[in-house]
Amino acid sequence: MKSLARFSVRRRWLVLVIWIVLIVGVNAAAQAAGSAYSNSFSLPGTDSTHALHLLEVGFPHASGDSDQIVFHSSNGALRADAAAITPVLSDVKSLSAVGSVSPVQYSTTDPAIGYVTVTFTKQANLLTTKEIQNVVDVASKLRSSTLQVDFGGNAFGQLSSPKGSPGEGVGLLLTAVVLFLAFGSLWAMLLPLGVALFAIGIASGATTLLSHGLSIAQFAPILGSLIGLGVGIDYALFIVTRARQNLRQGMSVEDAIVTAVNTSGRAVLFAGATVCVALLGMLVLGFSFLDGLGVAASVTVLITMLAALTLLPSLLAFQKHRVLSRRERRRLANEGPEAALVEGGWQRWALYVSRHPRSLSLGSLVVIVLIALPIFTLNLGISDQGSDPAGSTTRVAYDYLAQGFGPGSNGPLLVVGDVRTSADVATMTSLAQSLRSAPDVASVGPVTLNPAKTVALVTVISKSSPQSRTTTSLIDAIRSQYVPRATATTHTAIYVGGSRALSDDFSNILDSKIPLFLVVIVLLGCLLLMVAFRSVVIPLVAALMNLLAVGASFGLVVAVFQWGWGSQLIGSGSGPIESYLPIIMIAILFGLSMDYQVFLVSRMHEEWVNTGDNEMSIIHGQANTGRVITAAALIMISVFFSFAFGGQRIIAEFGIGLGGAVLLDAFILRTILVPSLMHYLGRANWWMPSWLDRVVPHVAVEAGEEA
Repeated sequence: MKSLARFSVRRRWLVLVIWIVLIVGVNAAAQAAGSAYSNSFSLPGTDSTHALHLLEVGFPHASGDSDQIVFHSSNGALRADAAAITPVLSDVKSLSAVGSVSPVQYSTTDPAIGYVTVTFTKQANLLTTKEIQNVVDVASKLRSSTLQVDFGGNAFGQLSSPKGSPGEGVGLLLTAVVLFLAFGSLWAMLLPLGVALFAIGIASGATTLLSHGLSIAQFAPILGSLIGLGVGIDYALFIVTRARQNLRQGMSVEDAIVTAVNTSGRAVLFAGATVCVALLGMLVLGFSFLDGLGVAASVTVLITMLAALTLLPSLLAFQKHRVLSRRERRRLANEGPEAALVEGGWQRWALYVSRHPRSLSLGSLVVIVLIALPIFTLNLGISDQGSDPAGSTTRVAYDYLAQGFGPGSNGPLLVVGDVRTSADVATMTSLAQSLRSAPDVASVGPVTLNPAKTVALVTVISKSSPQSRTTTSLIDAIRSQYVPRATATTHTAIYVGGSRALSDDFSNILDSKIPLFLVVIVLLGCLLLMVAFRSVVIPLVAALMNLLAVGASFGLVVAVFQWGWGSQLIGSGSGPIESYLPIIMIAILFGLSMDYQVFLVSRMHEEWVNTGDNEMSIIHGQANTGRVITAAALIMISVFFSFAFGGQRIIAEFGIGLGGAVLLDAFILRTILVPSLMHYLGRANWWMPSWLDRVVPHVAVEAGEEA
């Protein structure tokens, strides 16, 4: 680390030029190649996948994404506009990406409302923005002072998905304020911000290039910015803080920077590696949708970590003593170097924690458990457009459909049968008849055969909204009760498909993978900490803390987005939590929590190696890191919470979940619970069996451990 740091300081112009060439080159290549983001995923062997395959074979023009154009007449009678609507719908049908357009369906309960179903030739994630926009442009010609036209469905929803986060600028402004208050220097404030933004610029271009080789979700760039800004500013903050401390203690500029990289930089390297390991842990699940997200996020963290270890030292060398405030420079010139011993509020708090370990441990544990309680009502699924911001075209279309045709009309279930004989057709007819009397079914369409009479389709409308648990129960009942009864003698292959059935299958598969994922990343995290700190107890305590942080984070997400507590403040409705959120958030949170554990315990371990005094090691370690950890946490909280106001529900869920987790982690877990438990456990914190110590490789996290 010393050699890398000295190279970055002495060849600072070369390092700066390399990074500039890198950001220009990567973004030029990304601009030339374009993006290929896709929300595609495969669910082989599931009921909904079989249904989709049969639709593609039997009804190729109906196998694409089905969306709605919804009309509302302020005159109260939509049929009066039929003459104007018909020719425009013919124009929509003639578009290359459109497979079919249904006749206008008029509401029997509200004559002002009607809709048509536009079935595209491809699923929503395979359609280009231009193909979807063409439909909107043509249909929008019908808008007038008396006729309202809105668009609902997955494809149209992609057009309104934000491409960035409007609140990001506010988050950066708050970050700048925190950094300035922490450092008292404009240059010191700009360094972490500049390095993080520089790294994000490269990572964004790299993610765009990766999208051509991996299936990477459309929200990955925003998620990458969220993670990259958080960890990038934090990593730079830890190194800048240590460099400033070294300068105040009288070191030369070069030695101050090299020592900072050789101490805090080692912790940054180890912390970044743990974040990458946690994110790449998603690869063991064998799910392409998650593979792309894990790799893209890991690349972002890797680039921000490398920037903190190379670009930042070169920039620090340019700034020299200007990273200190004017008051600090005057004090250094007039009074000489300051003492290394930390005094002040954090020292007093660390001493207070050491005197009350039991009561503080119990109190903080109760707070975390209370916040985590909502997790027991967690409802995973795919939120529908009833959770979109009020006034958006997808939300308006959703509300009008529910008003005129019932909530279930926003997500029809498609019952598809593989027809080979007349007996199979009779089975489908019998099934349709039995479903009409099902308690949760609003209506059942007629049995429709494809021209070759090989596939039969029945459309089922539930009484409940697509994201309701009642709809999930209906899907389960059709699959487990109605279909087996109808096919008892003919054994006709019948499957339940549609967007809601697909999301249910997606959720069920991900739910089944969460235990495996938790085991994998907990074990990997424990092994990394065991290598770093030569201890069995510290990794186990860290694993417990991470699980508590995850539980509290999900409790907040459930309270806001499922229960609706304060969701209107961020423009989001209440509904189920996205099924892929837990695995991605667990990966990110384990990585971020490990960051704070490494920064906190590495300083304690440094004291322990030098003194062998457990109590003083914990006190000095907490006193030395308390200010920088809480400042780093405030920065992450500002960044994460700012993303909650971007108007995209999934990113808002990540923002609230991650921001809340960091708040609780830094100000309760690492500030109170971890040091309290370590005081309570005593010298057992650093215990490792001799046989295990011989087996586990030695890796120096603190510079003092070097040979």
